[in-house]
Amino acid sequence: MIHPSYTELMEAINEGAEMEDEPLVTSRYSVVLATSKRARQLIAGKEAMVPSYGKKPLSTAVEEIYKGKVHILPDDAEEESAEEVTAEAAETAEE
Repeated sequence: MIHPSYTELMEAINEGAEMEDEPLVTSRYSVVLATSKRARQLIAGKEAMVPSYGKKPLSTAVEEIYKGKVHILPDDAEEESAEEVTAEAAETAEE
């Protein structure tokens, strides 16, 4: 059996979520997307936030999310931050 399980991961993610009205993650698919995205970041050279010696990037990503070292943002928060970056880039280009 894999530890932590999908259920344990979803509980850990939703405990740390700022939105109390509804859970941030409700499906295994969301957990898979989040862990794979973080694993790709680790492969690209981002620094791990937990000891990762001898571990595969996906195992490290799962551990980071389970321990609350990495947080998942809702889709709308990601879009807002992308819009802010675009606006800042446009302002910089005008100067």
